Amino acid sequence: MFESRMIRPTVSAVRRAVCAATVVVTCALAAASCRRGTPASAPSGPLPAGLTTRPATVAVAGHRRMPPNDAGPIPPLLSQTGTFDNLRALAPADSLLAYDVNVPFWSDGATKQRWVALPGGGGRPAKIRFAATGAWGFPVGTVFVKHFELPAGTGGPPHADRLGRGRRVETRLLVRDDAGGIYGASYRWRDDESDAGLVREGHVEALAEDGPDGRRQRPWYFPGPADCRVCHTAAAGYVLGINARQLNRDAPPPATVGGADRPTEHPFTENQLVAWDRLGLFEPRLPAAGLAGVPKLSPADDSAASLEARARSYLDANCAHCHRPGGSPGSFDARFEAPLAAQNLVGGPVMIDLGVDRARVIAPNDEWRSTLLTRLTTLEQPKMPPLGHEVLDARGAALVREWVRSLPGPAVLAPPTIDPPGGTFPGTVRVRLSHDDPAAVLRYTLDGSVPTASAAVYQEPIDVGRPTTVRAKAFKPGATRSVTAQQTFIVAD
Repeated sequence: MFESRMIRPTVSAVRRAVCAATVVVTCALAAASCRRGTPASAPSGPLPAGLTTRPATVAVAGHRRMPPNDAGPIPPLLSQTGTFDNLRALAPADSLLAYDVNVPFWSDGATKQRWVALPGGGGRPAKIRFAATGAWGFPVGTVFVKHFELPAGTGGPPHADRLGRGRRVETRLLVRDDAGGIYGASYRWRDDESDAGLVREGHVEALAEDGPDGRRQRPWYFPGPADCRVCHTAAAGYVLGINARQLNRDAPPPATVGGADRPTEHPFTENQLVAWDRLGLFEPRLPAAGLAGVPKLSPADDSAASLEARARSYLDANCAHCHRPGGSPGSFDARFEAPLAAQNLVGGPVMIDLGVDRARVIAPNDEWRSTLLTRLTTLEQPKMPPLGHEVLDARGAALVREWVRSLPGPAVLAPPTIDPPGGTFPGTVRVRLSHDDPAAVLRYTLDGSVPTASAAVYQEPIDVGRPTTVRAKAFKPGATRSVTAQQTFIVAD
Protein backbone atom coordinates (compact mmCIF):
# COMPACT_ATOMS: atom_id res chain seq x y z
CA MET A 1 0.00 0.00 0.00
CA PHE A 2 1.06 3.55 -0.67
CA GLU A 3 2.87 5.20 2.23
CA SER A 4 3.72 8.81 2.91
CA ARG A 5 5.04 11.11 5.58
CA MET A 6 5.46 14.86 5.70
CA ILE A 7 9.12 15.87 5.61
CA ARG A 8 9.04 19.64 5.57
CA PRO A 9 6.55 22.54 5.45
CA THR A 10 5.92 24.83 2.50
CA VAL A 11 8.24 27.72 1.82
CA SER A 12 5.44 30.10 0.92
CA ALA A 13 2.87 31.77 3.11
CA VAL A 14 -0.56 30.22 2.87
CA ARG A 15 -3.54 32.36 2.15
CA ARG A 16 -6.65 32.11 4.30
CA ALA A 17 -8.79 30.80 1.51
CA VAL A 18 -8.07 27.63 -0.36
CA CYS A 19 -8.49 27.12 -4.06
CA ALA A 20 -10.92 25.16 -6.14
CA ALA A 21 -12.98 25.30 -9.26
CA THR A 22 -15.84 27.64 -10.09
CA VAL A 23 -18.69 27.69 -12.56
CA VAL A 24 -17.60 25.55 -15.47
CA VAL A 25 -19.44 25.51 -18.75
CA THR A 26 -17.95 24.55 -22.09
CA CYS A 27 -18.53 23.02 -25.47
CA ALA A 28 -19.40 19.33 -25.39
CA LEU A 29 -21.64 16.80 -27.00
CA ALA A 30 -25.33 17.03 -26.37
CA ALA A 31 -25.99 14.86 -23.35
CA ALA A 32 -28.42 12.58 -25.13
CA SER A 33 -26.02 11.93 -27.99
CA CYS A 34 -23.22 11.16 -25.57
CA ARG A 35 -25.25 8.67 -23.58
CA ARG A 36 -26.63 6.89 -26.64
CA GLY A 37 -23.29 7.03 -28.47
CA THR A 38 -25.18 8.38 -31.49
CA PRO A 39 -23.24 10.87 -33.60
CA ALA A 40 -25.00 14.17 -34.15
CA SER A 41 -25.58 15.11 -37.74
CA ALA A 42 -22.62 17.10 -39.04
CA PRO A 43 -20.26 17.32 -41.98
CA SER A 44 -17.75 14.51 -42.41
CA GLY A 45 -14.02 14.98 -41.83
CA PRO A 46 -11.50 14.87 -39.01
CA LEU A 47 -12.84 14.80 -35.47
CA PRO A 48 -12.28 17.78 -33.17
CA ALA A 49 -10.15 17.67 -30.05
CA GLY A 50 -11.21 15.16 -27.46
CA LEU A 51 -14.59 14.31 -29.06
CA THR A 52 -15.71 10.82 -30.08
CA THR A 53 -18.54 12.18 -32.22
CA ARG A 54 -18.90 15.45 -34.08
CA PRO A 55 -21.63 17.74 -32.70
CA ALA A 56 -23.82 19.55 -35.17
CA THR A 57 -23.77 22.50 -32.79
CA VAL A 58 -21.79 23.39 -29.71
CA ALA A 59 -23.74 22.27 -26.69
CA VAL A 60 -23.30 23.85 -23.26
CA ALA A 61 -23.19 21.94 -20.02
CA GLY A 62 -21.92 22.82 -16.59
CA HIS A 63 -22.12 22.59 -12.85
CA ARG A 64 -22.25 25.28 -10.22
CA ARG A 65 -20.58 23.85 -7.17
CA MET A 66 -17.70 26.28 -6.75
CA PRO A 67 -17.40 29.94 -5.79
CA PRO A 68 -16.27 32.58 -8.29
CA ASN A 69 -13.30 33.45 -6.07
CA ASP A 70 -11.27 31.94 -3.26
CA ALA A 71 -13.36 33.61 -0.55
CA GLY A 72 -16.20 31.15 -1.03
CA PRO A 73 -16.67 27.68 0.50
CA ILE A 74 -14.34 25.15 -1.11
CA PRO A 75 -15.35 21.49 -1.40
CA PRO A 76 -12.95 19.41 0.68
CA LEU A 77 -13.09 16.48 -1.76
CA LEU A 78 -12.44 16.23 -5.48
CA SER A 79 -15.62 14.21 -5.90
CA GLN A 80 -17.60 17.24 -4.72
CA THR A 81 -16.22 19.59 -7.38
CA GLY A 82 -18.14 18.04 -10.29
CA THR A 83 -14.92 17.65 -12.28
CA PHE A 84 -15.39 13.94 -12.95
CA ASP A 85 -18.63 12.07 -13.64
CA ASN A 86 -16.96 8.83 -12.59
CA LEU A 87 -14.06 9.38 -10.23
CA ARG A 88 -12.94 5.76 -10.19
CA ALA A 89 -12.68 5.70 -13.98
CA LEU A 90 -11.46 9.30 -14.08
CA ALA A 91 -14.21 10.04 -16.59
CA PRO A 92 -14.38 13.84 -17.01
CA ALA A 93 -17.62 15.76 -16.88
CA ASP A 94 -19.19 16.76 -20.20
CA SER A 95 -18.11 20.33 -19.52
CA LEU A 96 -14.42 19.41 -19.83
CA LEU A 97 -12.53 19.47 -23.12
CA ALA A 98 -9.28 17.51 -23.31
CA TYR A 99 -6.15 19.07 -24.75
CA ASP A 100 -2.47 18.25 -25.06
CA VAL A 101 0.71 20.30 -25.27
CA ASN A 102 3.87 20.12 -27.35
CA VAL A 103 6.35 20.46 -24.49
CA PRO A 104 5.13 19.66 -20.96
CA PHE A 105 6.40 21.41 -17.88
CA TRP A 106 8.64 19.05 -15.89
CA SER A 107 6.63 17.65 -12.99
CA ASP A 108 9.12 15.38 -11.25
CA GLY A 109 8.55 12.51 -13.67
CA ALA A 110 4.76 12.44 -13.42
CA THR A 111 2.53 11.93 -16.42
CA LYS A 112 -0.34 14.38 -16.85
CA GLN A 113 -3.80 14.66 -18.33
CA ARG A 114 -5.33 18.05 -19.06
CA TRP A 115 -8.79 19.51 -19.57
CA VAL A 116 -10.35 22.97 -19.83
CA ALA A 117 -13.92 24.15 -19.24
CA LEU A 118 -15.32 27.45 -20.49
CA PRO A 119 -18.23 29.34 -18.95
CA GLY A 120 -21.20 30.16 -21.11
CA GLY A 121 -24.71 31.47 -21.33
CA GLY A 122 -27.63 31.19 -23.69
CA GLY A 123 -26.44 27.81 -24.92
CA ARG A 124 -23.09 29.07 -26.16
CA PRO A 125 -19.61 28.97 -24.57
CA ALA A 126 -17.74 32.16 -23.86
CA LYS A 127 -14.87 32.97 -26.20
CA ILE A 128 -11.13 32.63 -25.75
CA ARG A 129 -9.25 35.74 -26.85
CA PHE A 130 -6.91 34.13 -29.36
CA ALA A 131 -3.41 35.38 -30.17
CA ALA A 132 -0.81 33.68 -32.33
CA THR A 133 1.89 34.77 -29.88
CA GLY A 134 1.82 35.60 -26.19
CA ALA A 135 -0.90 34.67 -23.71
CA TRP A 136 -4.53 34.01 -24.54
CA GLY A 137 -7.34 35.78 -22.73
CA PHE A 138 -9.75 33.45 -20.89
CA PRO A 139 -13.16 34.54 -19.63
CA VAL A 140 -13.99 34.71 -15.94
CA GLY A 141 -15.13 31.29 -14.77
CA THR A 142 -12.82 29.25 -16.98
CA VAL A 143 -11.53 26.18 -15.17
CA PHE A 144 -8.35 24.29 -16.01
CA VAL A 145 -7.81 20.76 -14.73
CA LYS A 146 -4.51 18.89 -14.58
CA HIS A 147 -4.21 15.34 -13.29
CA PHE A 148 -0.89 13.80 -12.16
CA GLU A 149 0.13 10.16 -12.00
CA LEU A 150 3.46 8.62 -11.05
CA PRO A 151 4.79 5.56 -12.90
CA ALA A 152 3.68 2.07 -11.93
CA GLY A 153 5.47 0.80 -8.85
CA THR A 154 5.08 3.98 -6.83
CA GLY A 155 2.96 2.40 -4.14
CA GLY A 156 -0.48 2.71 -5.68
CA PRO A 157 -3.31 0.25 -4.98
CA PRO A 158 -3.14 -3.18 -6.69
CA HIS A 159 -5.78 -2.30 -9.28
CA ALA A 160 -3.58 0.50 -10.68
CA ASP A 161 -0.90 -1.92 -11.85
CA ARG A 162 -3.52 -4.33 -13.13
CA LEU A 163 -4.98 -1.56 -15.28
CA GLY A 164 -1.54 -0.76 -16.64
CA ARG A 165 -1.39 2.77 -15.26
CA GLY A 166 0.50 4.63 -12.60
CA ARG A 167 -0.48 5.81 -9.16
CA ARG A 168 -2.83 8.77 -8.93
CA VAL A 169 -1.09 11.43 -6.87
CA GLU A 170 -2.73 14.80 -7.40
CA THR A 171 -5.36 16.67 -9.39
CA ARG A 172 -5.12 20.45 -9.65
CA LEU A 173 -7.81 22.95 -10.60
CA LEU A 174 -7.06 26.51 -11.67
CA VAL A 175 -9.92 29.00 -11.86
CA ARG A 176 -10.13 32.35 -13.65
CA ASP A 177 -11.74 34.34 -10.86
CA ASP A 178 -14.18 37.24 -10.89
CA ALA A 179 -11.40 39.73 -10.09
CA GLY A 180 -9.60 38.96 -13.34
CA GLY A 181 -6.91 36.87 -11.69
CA ILE A 182 -6.74 33.20 -10.76
CA TYR A 183 -6.89 30.90 -7.79
CA GLY A 184 -5.95 27.25 -7.62
CA ALA A 185 -6.79 24.09 -5.73
CA SER A 186 -4.75 20.94 -5.32
CA TYR A 187 -6.39 17.65 -4.36
CA ARG A 188 -4.19 14.86 -2.98
CA TRP A 189 -5.41 11.37 -3.84
CA ARG A 190 -6.03 8.92 -1.03
CA ASP A 191 -3.95 5.77 -0.83
CA ASP A 192 -6.85 3.62 -2.11
CA GLU A 193 -7.71 6.18 -4.84
CA SER A 194 -11.31 6.36 -3.66
CA ASP A 195 -11.17 10.18 -3.62
CA ALA A 196 -8.79 13.11 -3.26
CA GLY A 197 -8.68 15.65 -0.45
CA LEU A 198 -8.03 19.37 -0.65
CA VAL A 199 -4.45 20.43 0.16
CA ARG A 200 -4.70 23.30 2.59
CA GLU A 201 -1.00 24.02 3.01
CA GLY A 202 1.86 23.36 0.61
CA HIS A 203 4.27 20.68 1.73
CA VAL A 204 6.61 17.93 0.58
CA GLU A 205 5.77 14.31 1.30
CA ALA A 206 7.98 11.24 1.01
CA LEU A 207 6.19 8.72 -1.18
CA ALA A 208 7.15 5.07 -1.06
CA GLU A 209 8.02 3.46 -4.39
CA ASP A 210 9.77 0.40 -5.79
CA GLY A 211 13.43 0.95 -6.68
CA PRO A 212 16.16 -1.28 -8.12
CA ASP A 213 17.27 -2.12 -4.58
CA GLY A 214 13.83 -2.53 -3.07
CA ARG A 215 11.45 0.00 -1.52
CA ARG A 216 12.62 3.59 -1.37
CA GLN A 217 11.11 7.04 -0.90
CA ARG A 218 10.74 9.87 -3.36
CA PRO A 219 9.66 13.42 -2.53
CA TRP A 220 6.54 15.02 -4.00
CA TYR A 221 5.48 18.62 -3.50
CA PHE A 222 1.77 19.24 -2.94
CA PRO A 223 1.19 22.99 -3.56
CA GLY A 224 -0.96 25.06 -1.29
CA PRO A 225 -3.28 27.91 -2.29
CA ALA A 226 -0.60 30.61 -2.17
CA ASP A 227 1.80 28.55 -4.28
CA CYS A 228 -0.43 28.74 -7.34
CA ARG A 229 0.08 32.48 -7.60
CA VAL A 230 3.87 32.19 -7.45
CA CYS A 231 3.96 31.04 -11.08
CA HIS A 232 0.52 32.04 -12.38
CA THR A 233 1.21 35.78 -12.42
CA ALA A 234 -0.23 38.77 -14.25
CA ALA A 235 3.02 39.11 -16.21
CA ALA A 236 2.56 35.57 -17.53
CA GLY A 237 -1.12 36.12 -18.34
CA TYR A 238 -2.15 34.01 -15.31
CA VAL A 239 -2.70 30.88 -17.42
CA LEU A 240 0.32 28.75 -18.36
CA GLY A 241 0.65 26.14 -21.07
CA ILE A 242 -2.52 26.90 -23.04
CA ASN A 243 -1.34 29.06 -25.90
CA ALA A 244 -0.85 28.82 -29.63
CA ARG A 245 2.73 27.52 -29.53
CA GLN A 246 1.78 24.71 -27.15
CA LEU A 247 -1.56 23.67 -28.68
CA ASN A 248 -0.33 23.84 -32.27
CA ARG A 249 -0.41 20.05 -32.64
CA ASP A 250 -2.78 17.19 -33.34
CA ALA A 251 -5.67 16.74 -30.94
CA PRO A 252 -5.51 14.04 -28.23
CA PRO A 253 -7.74 11.00 -28.73
CA PRO A 254 -10.47 10.43 -26.14
CA ALA A 255 -8.65 7.31 -24.91
CA THR A 256 -5.89 9.46 -23.47
CA VAL A 257 -8.10 12.39 -22.42
CA GLY A 258 -5.40 14.99 -22.27
CA GLY A 259 -2.41 12.82 -22.99
CA ALA A 260 0.60 11.86 -20.97
CA ASP A 261 4.12 13.23 -21.12
CA ARG A 262 5.19 10.34 -23.29
CA PRO A 263 4.63 9.56 -27.00
CA THR A 264 0.97 8.94 -27.75
CA GLU A 265 -0.72 7.45 -30.78
CA HIS A 266 -3.19 9.99 -32.16
CA PRO A 267 -5.85 8.54 -34.47
CA PHE A 268 -7.04 12.05 -35.28
CA THR A 269 -5.19 14.26 -37.71
CA GLU A 270 -6.91 17.54 -36.97
CA ASN A 271 -4.82 20.25 -35.38
CA GLN A 272 -6.12 21.43 -31.98
CA LEU A 273 -6.11 25.10 -33.01
CA VAL A 274 -8.08 24.32 -36.14
CA ALA A 275 -10.54 22.19 -34.17
CA TRP A 276 -11.11 24.78 -31.46
CA ASP A 277 -11.50 27.51 -34.06
CA ARG A 278 -14.10 25.48 -35.95
CA LEU A 279 -15.97 24.86 -32.71
CA GLY A 280 -16.25 28.63 -32.31
CA LEU A 281 -14.07 28.95 -29.23
CA PHE A 282 -11.76 31.69 -30.52
CA GLU A 283 -12.30 35.42 -30.90
CA PRO A 284 -10.83 36.56 -33.17
CA ARG A 285 -10.87 33.51 -35.39
CA LEU A 286 -7.71 31.96 -36.78
CA PRO A 287 -6.21 34.13 -39.51
CA ALA A 288 -7.20 33.38 -43.08
CA ALA A 289 -3.77 31.86 -43.62
CA GLY A 290 -4.57 29.27 -40.97
CA LEU A 291 -1.56 27.96 -39.10
CA ALA A 292 0.98 29.74 -41.28
CA GLY A 293 3.04 31.97 -39.03
CA VAL A 294 1.71 30.42 -35.81
CA PRO A 295 4.72 29.29 -33.71
CA LYS A 296 5.10 25.75 -32.47
CA LEU A 297 7.24 24.41 -29.65
CA SER A 298 9.40 21.39 -30.47
CA PRO A 299 9.59 18.36 -28.14
CA ALA A 300 13.02 17.13 -27.08
CA ASP A 301 12.71 14.04 -29.27
CA ASP A 302 11.56 15.88 -32.41
CA SER A 303 14.32 14.88 -34.83
CA ALA A 304 12.94 17.23 -37.48
CA ALA A 305 13.58 20.29 -35.28
CA SER A 306 16.95 21.90 -34.68
CA LEU A 307 18.78 21.45 -31.38
CA GLU A 308 18.35 25.17 -30.71
CA ALA A 309 14.60 25.02 -31.30
CA ARG A 310 14.20 22.03 -28.98
CA ALA A 311 16.31 23.57 -26.20
CA ARG A 312 14.58 26.94 -26.42
CA SER A 313 11.19 25.18 -26.44
CA TYR A 314 12.13 23.41 -23.22
CA LEU A 315 13.15 26.71 -21.61
CA ASP A 316 9.91 28.35 -22.74
CA ALA A 317 7.80 25.62 -21.14
CA ASN A 318 9.81 25.42 -17.92
CA CYS A 319 11.22 28.90 -17.33
CA ALA A 320 9.31 31.56 -19.30
CA HIS A 321 6.44 31.92 -16.84
CA CYS A 322 8.91 33.75 -14.57
CA HIS A 323 11.78 34.75 -16.86
CA ARG A 324 10.06 37.28 -19.10
CA PRO A 325 9.59 41.04 -19.23
CA GLY A 326 7.83 42.10 -16.03
CA GLY A 327 8.50 38.72 -14.41
CA SER A 328 10.86 37.72 -11.64
CA PRO A 329 14.17 39.55 -11.25
CA GLY A 330 16.63 38.28 -13.81
CA SER A 331 18.48 39.30 -16.90
CA PHE A 332 17.12 36.92 -19.52
CA ASP A 333 13.87 36.27 -21.40
CA ALA A 334 13.03 32.57 -21.80
CA ARG A 335 10.04 33.07 -24.12
CA PHE A 336 10.32 31.14 -27.37
CA GLU A 337 8.70 33.96 -29.31
CA ALA A 338 11.56 36.33 -28.45
CA PRO A 339 14.41 36.13 -30.99
CA LEU A 340 17.46 34.38 -29.60
CA ALA A 341 19.57 37.52 -30.02
CA ALA A 342 17.09 39.43 -27.84
CA GLN A 343 16.71 36.80 -25.11
CA ASN A 344 19.97 37.68 -23.33
CA LEU A 345 20.52 33.96 -22.87
CA VAL A 346 23.76 33.23 -24.68
CA GLY A 347 26.50 35.28 -23.01
CA GLY A 348 23.93 37.05 -20.84
CA PRO A 349 25.09 38.48 -17.49
CA VAL A 350 23.87 36.92 -14.26
CA MET A 351 22.59 38.33 -10.98
CA ILE A 352 23.88 35.36 -8.98
CA ASP A 353 27.24 34.01 -10.14
CA LEU A 354 27.24 30.98 -7.81
CA GLY A 355 30.85 31.73 -7.00
CA VAL A 356 31.93 30.98 -10.57
CA ASP A 357 34.35 33.27 -12.38
CA ARG A 358 33.02 34.76 -15.63
CA ALA A 359 29.62 33.15 -15.10
CA ARG A 360 26.93 33.70 -17.72
CA VAL A 361 23.33 32.62 -18.14
CA ILE A 362 24.63 30.41 -20.94
CA ALA A 363 28.36 30.44 -21.65
CA PRO A 364 29.00 29.14 -25.18
CA ASN A 365 30.63 25.70 -25.11
CA ASP A 366 31.11 26.02 -21.33
CA GLU A 367 28.61 24.04 -19.31
CA TRP A 368 30.40 24.83 -16.02
CA ARG A 369 30.01 28.62 -16.37
CA SER A 370 26.41 28.34 -17.61
CA THR A 371 24.46 29.11 -14.44
CA LEU A 372 21.13 28.25 -16.07
CA LEU A 373 22.35 24.68 -16.53
CA THR A 374 23.86 24.56 -13.04
CA ARG A 375 20.57 25.57 -11.47
CA LEU A 376 18.65 23.02 -13.54
CA THR A 377 20.87 20.22 -12.26
CA THR A 378 20.69 20.79 -8.52
CA LEU A 379 18.00 20.27 -5.89
CA GLU A 380 19.65 22.77 -3.56
CA GLN A 381 18.87 26.47 -3.60
CA PRO A 382 19.05 28.34 -5.88
CA LYS A 383 17.54 25.47 -7.86
CA MET A 384 15.31 26.14 -10.84
CA PRO A 385 12.38 25.99 -10.86
CA PRO A 386 12.43 26.94 -7.16
CA LEU A 387 8.99 25.50 -6.31
CA GLY A 388 7.68 21.96 -6.76
CA HIS A 389 11.04 20.72 -8.01
CA GLU A 390 12.11 17.70 -5.95
CA VAL A 391 13.40 15.34 -8.69
CA LEU A 392 15.96 16.27 -11.34
CA ASP A 393 14.94 16.33 -14.99
CA ALA A 394 17.92 14.44 -16.41
CA ARG A 395 16.51 14.42 -19.92
CA GLY A 396 15.81 18.14 -19.99
CA ALA A 397 19.21 18.95 -18.52
CA ALA A 398 20.91 16.74 -21.12
CA LEU A 399 19.11 18.64 -23.90
CA VAL A 400 20.22 22.03 -22.59
CA ARG A 401 23.77 20.75 -22.00
CA GLU A 402 23.96 19.46 -25.57
CA TRP A 403 22.87 22.87 -26.86
CA VAL A 404 25.43 24.68 -24.68
CA ARG A 405 28.19 22.41 -25.96
CA SER A 406 27.14 23.06 -29.56
CA LEU A 407 27.48 26.85 -29.29
CA PRO A 408 30.66 28.26 -30.82
CA GLY A 409 33.22 29.09 -28.16
CA PRO A 410 36.80 28.43 -27.09
CA ALA A 411 37.88 25.07 -25.70
CA VAL A 412 37.17 24.83 -21.99
CA LEU A 413 38.76 22.55 -19.41
CA ALA A 414 36.57 20.56 -17.06
CA PRO A 415 37.27 21.04 -13.34
CA PRO A 416 39.64 18.57 -11.66
CA THR A 417 38.36 15.61 -9.66
CA ILE A 418 39.16 15.61 -5.93
CA ASP A 419 39.21 12.18 -4.33
CA PRO A 420 37.94 11.24 -1.85
CA PRO A 421 35.00 13.62 -1.58
CA GLY A 422 35.06 15.90 1.43
CA GLY A 423 33.62 14.86 4.74
CA THR A 424 34.59 13.96 8.29
CA PHE A 425 37.56 11.65 8.82
CA PRO A 426 39.01 10.09 11.99
CA GLY A 427 42.61 10.91 11.04
CA THR A 428 44.89 12.13 8.28
CA VAL A 429 43.34 11.66 4.82
CA ARG A 430 45.28 11.34 1.57
CA VAL A 431 43.76 13.51 -1.17
CA ARG A 432 44.38 12.97 -4.87
CA LEU A 433 43.66 15.28 -7.81
CA SER A 434 43.05 14.01 -11.33
CA HIS A 435 41.88 15.20 -14.75
CA ASP A 436 40.73 13.57 -17.98
CA ASP A 437 43.18 15.66 -20.04
CA PRO A 438 46.74 14.46 -19.34
CA ALA A 439 48.11 17.76 -20.70
CA ALA A 440 46.22 19.80 -18.11
CA VAL A 441 48.24 21.33 -15.26
CA LEU A 442 46.43 21.11 -11.92
CA ARG A 443 47.03 23.87 -9.40
CA TYR A 444 45.64 23.90 -5.87
CA THR A 445 45.42 25.80 -2.59
CA LEU A 446 44.83 24.69 0.99
CA ASP A 447 44.04 28.09 2.51
CA GLY A 448 40.62 28.60 0.91
CA SER A 449 41.83 31.00 -1.78
CA VAL A 450 41.03 30.55 -5.46
CA PRO A 451 43.92 28.86 -7.33
CA THR A 452 45.66 31.11 -9.86
CA ALA A 453 48.36 30.49 -12.42
CA SER A 454 50.93 30.95 -9.65
CA ALA A 455 49.37 28.44 -7.21
CA ALA A 456 51.13 25.19 -6.29
CA VAL A 457 51.24 22.54 -9.02
CA TYR A 458 49.82 19.18 -8.05
CA GLN A 459 52.44 16.44 -8.38
CA GLU A 460 51.64 13.90 -5.67
CA PRO A 461 48.88 13.08 -3.16
CA ILE A 462 48.24 15.67 -0.45
CA ASP A 463 48.09 14.52 3.17
CA VAL A 464 45.46 16.51 5.06
CA GLY A 465 45.76 16.22 8.84
CA ARG A 466 43.58 19.12 9.99
CA PRO A 467 40.35 20.81 8.84
CA THR A 468 41.12 22.02 5.33
CA THR A 469 39.37 23.14 2.16
CA VAL A 470 41.16 21.86 -0.92
CA ARG A 471 40.52 23.98 -4.02
CA ALA A 472 41.86 23.13 -7.47
CA LYS A 473 41.78 24.37 -11.06
CA ALA A 474 43.00 23.00 -14.39
CA PHE A 475 45.16 25.09 -16.74
CA LYS A 476 46.28 24.44 -20.31
CA PRO A 477 47.63 26.74 -23.06
CA GLY A 478 45.00 27.45 -25.71
CA ALA A 479 42.05 26.49 -23.49
CA THR A 480 39.93 28.37 -20.98
CA ARG A 481 40.94 27.41 -17.45
CA SER A 482 38.47 25.35 -15.51
CA VAL A 483 36.15 26.57 -12.81
CA THR A 484 37.25 25.84 -9.25
CA ALA A 485 36.66 22.43 -7.76
CA GLN A 486 36.65 22.21 -3.98
CA GLN A 487 36.14 19.77 -1.14
CA THR A 488 36.26 20.38 2.60
CA PHE A 489 37.82 17.81 4.93
CA ILE A 490 37.08 17.75 8.66
CA VAL A 491 39.81 15.78 10.40
CA ALA A 492 39.34 14.76 14.01
CA ASP A 493 42.15 15.47 16.46
